[in-house]
Amino acid sequence: MAVDLSKKQGDLYKDAKSFNFGLPALDVSVAFPQATPASIFPPCTSDYYQFDDLLTTEEKSTRLKVRECMEREVAPIMTEYWEKAEFPFHIVPKLAALRIAGGTIKGYGCPGLSIAGSAIATAEVARVDASCSTFILVHSSLAMLTIALCGSEEQKQKYLPSLAQLDTLACWALTEPDYGSDASALKTMATKVAGGWVLEGQKRWIGNSTFADVLIIFARNAITNQINGYIVKKNAPGLSATKIENKIGLRMVQNGDILLKKVFVPDEDRLPGVNSFQDTNKVLAVSRVMVAWQPIGISMGVYDMCHRYLKERKQFGAPLAAFQINQQKLVQMLGNVQAMLLIGWRLCKMYENGKMTPGHASLGKAWITSKARETVALGRELLGGNGILADFLVAKAFCDLEPIYTYEGTYDINSLVTGRDITGIASFKPAASRQISRL
Repeated sequence: MAVDLSKKQGDLYKDAKSFNFGLPALDVSVAFPQATPASIFPPCTSDYYQFDDLLTTEEKSTRLKVRECMEREVAPIMTEYWEKAEFPFHIVPKLAALRIAGGTIKGYGCPGLSIAGSAIATAEVARVDASCSTFILVHSSLAMLTIALCGSEEQKQKYLPSLAQLDTLACWALTEPDYGSDASALKTMATKVAGGWVLEGQKRWIGNSTFADVLIIFARNAITNQINGYIVKKNAPGLSATKIENKIGLRMVQNGDILLKKVFVPDEDRLPGVNSFQDTNKVLAVSRVMVAWQPIGISMGVYDMCHRYLKERKQFGAPLAAFQINQQKLVQMLGNVQAMLLIGWRLCKMYENGKMTPGHASLGKAWITSKARETVALGRELLGGNGILADFLVAKAFCDLEPIYTYEGTYDINSLVTGRDITGIASFKPAASRQISRL
């Protein structure tokens, strides 16, 4: 295109734009017809050691119905909503119909799944989309489970049935701007007043918070100096939640900053079973197992995508699957998935038998997320240029895994929890200033 130097810069831009700019992008299936995008999700090929044989009939049924729903309803739209950093609320009724919200909780309209069944459901959601799995995990394995384990009978009857149906949505607010790994030092305060409590403080990184109907808030009791839990309604005066922008991972998850300015909570919405930070461990023990199954699911999806891609994509006159180095990487990914599945399975069985310690859960979460990182990075390599496009899943999964590697305890913090378990020595603080660990 010849450029007329006598024209103004604005006119040049208009001419250039009218010539070849501003056109809609080609559909990926047209732009790159040699391989199928993730909107048509690949079949599951990662169960090489026939893990499915270990499942009960009910667990197999749960796995299949979740897989079918995610592939049919979520796979076609996930890239669009991930790019927009918006949550697809229109799929909530589809997720509700799966009857997985509430997980292991029995009664109150909850499904009462085995912990393995709930874990498998988590993995199957994450296999297609990690953001959707985080949405459910925050709502179910954190918020709902806190009410089930730490709430009064009246609170369970009041809140759990509608939460189980996803008619109302929930979030779980522990982390603060100044206190992430050191969550037990939180400084949001709860002051006793006539008929209830007044909450004052700030929370950060709270998933689902911008739209949650019910917020589980942890605050320090001004009288006892211990951590208490409270159920806060979304329209409470003095409560605000704003979206955190510019994330590179879990972009569909609506993480928010919560401000609490003299928010009144009636006595009946204080959680009677949360009287210290240690009481949160009843919830975190289960949720950490569920979080460990997210990277399992992500790795399964990435392996499935790469397995199909390598057989479809051709270079040098042969499919990429015909090259030795690509086969080696694919087998390494497959081996990782088998090991992650079996460690996740063992965690579920130990929990069911009352043998799982916080150290077991922390090692599982830390090791599985570490291996998932390796697996997804190999997938990124195998897809070449398409490995940086969300359309082919792997780039999206690569980014989504990073916050999962961090939340529910970073790799390092989880390692220290296990280290304390095996040595009997807590090492969360520098030796020079360490007092008795709050953890």
